Amino acid sequence: MSVLTLNCGSSSVKYSLYHPESASFLCRGIVERVAQQGAVLKHRQGGQETRAERPCPDHGAAVAWVLETLTQGEGAALVDLSALRAVGHRVVHGGERFARSARISPEMLAAVEELSSLAPLHNPPNLAGIRAALSLLPGVPQVAVFDTAFHQSLPPEAYVYPLPYDWYQRLHIRRYGFHGTSHLYVAHRAAALLGRPLSALRLVTLHIGNGASAAAVQAGESVDTTMGFTPLEGLVMGTRCGSIDPAVPLYVMEREKLSPEAMDRILNKNSGLLGITGQFSDRRDIEKAAAAGDERCRLALDIEIHNLKKAIGAYAAIMEGLDAVVFTAGVGENAPAIRERVLRGLEFLGLEIDRARNAEAVGGEFEADISRQDSLVKALVIPTNEELVIAEDTLAIIEERFDRQDFKYSFS
Repeated sequence: MSVLTLNCGSSSVKYSLYHPESASFLCRGIVERVAQQGAVLKHRQGGQETRAERPCPDHGAAVAWVLETLTQGEGAALVDLSALRAVGHRVVHGGERFARSARISPEMLAAVEELSSLAPLHNPPNLAGIRAALSLLPGVPQVAVFDTAFHQSLPPEAYVYPLPYDWYQRLHIRRYGFHGTSHLYVAHRAAALLGRPLSALRLVTLHIGNGASAAAVQAGESVDTTMGFTPLEGLVMGTRCGSIDPAVPLYVMEREKLSPEAMDRILNKNSGLLGITGQFSDRRDIEKAAAAGDERCRLALDIEIHNLKKAIGAYAAIMEGLDAVVFTAGVGENAPAIRERVLRGLEFLGLEIDRARNAEAVGGEFEADISRQDSLVKALVIPTNEELVIAEDTLAIIEERFDRQDFKYSFS
C-alpha cells in the first residue's frame, strides 16, 4: 500500500508515490502548464524520466493524468488505484486553525476555503487539487499538510506585529511563517547527524531557493522565522524584496501613480535579486556575472549574504546560543561559495567552516558536515525532503498516531 503526495500550484501539480514498507519513493513527477497551452507531464522512476504532452484544462484533468500515469503504461508503479493507502496534500496556509496536519473533511475544507483570503495565490489551487482527488478517489483517506503548521509554536512576541491589536483580533494579521515542512525535516535530520536529541539543540535552518526563509528551531520547535503574514517578508529572495521599510511602497505608489495590484506585482515578481541585478534571479547566473565584473550582481550577492548572516546572529541571540546552522533547498544545497561567505566571520560564535568539505557538498543528494572537526558550532548541508514529511504526516493522521506523545518521524 502506497501514499500519494500532491502539491498543486497555480499552473502545476507535483506528485510522488511513497512506499512505507520500504521507506522509499517509487516515483516522482510534475504536470506543468496546467490550464495553459502545451501542458507536459514529466515522470521519474528508477533513474529514468519519461515525458508526455496533452491538453490539461484544469487541476482535475492534471490529477486524473497523474493517476493514469501511475497505473498504466511504462511509468506504472501501481497495479491499480486500490493499492493507494492514502493521499497527502500540501496546503500552504492553515492560519491559526491548524497547528498540525489534518484529515480532510467537509468542515476542514470549509476552514481552508475561509483561509484563502490569507493566501489567495496558493490555497485556491491547493483546494482544486484536493477536490479533484476526492472526486477521483472517493474511498481513499486524504490529509492536508500545512506549510504554516510548524511555525504555530512561535511565542506571541515573535508573531504579533506592532500594529493596532484589533487587526490581529479581527483580520488575523500576524506572522505565520512558511516552508514549515522543510524546516521541520532538516531539523530532525540535523539531530540525527549530530547524534543528539532534537530537544537539546538550538538550530538556525536556512531554506534558500528562489524563495528563502530562516527559522530558529529550539528544542524541536520553531521559535522565530523570517517570513511573516505572507512569504514576502524576511530574507532577500529571487524576485521578492523581503523586509523593507513599509513606507517605501506607499511613497512610490503616490509618486508613480501605481495601483495596489501593480505594487504587489513589483514587490513579489520584480524585486529581490532580479530587481537589484536587472537581469537575473538565479544565483548561478548572478555568481557568473559577478565573477565577470558585473557590479550590480556583486551587490546582489553582498545583500543576500548580509541578510543571511544577520538572521543567524539574531536567532543565536534569541535562543541564547547555537549548536548548528543548516543549509537546505536549491541554493543552500548547491552553492558552496555563498555558504562560505555566509559563515565567514562567525568564528566568534564557535563556528569554523572546512573549505574543502564545503566545496565538495554539492548536488543535493548527500548530507554533509561542512564545519571543521573541532568547530564548537556545526554547519550542515541537508537536502530537504518535504514529500517525505507529507507522506509520514498523512500516515500518522489516518492511523491516529499523532495523538501519541512519543510519535517520531522515521527520518529522525
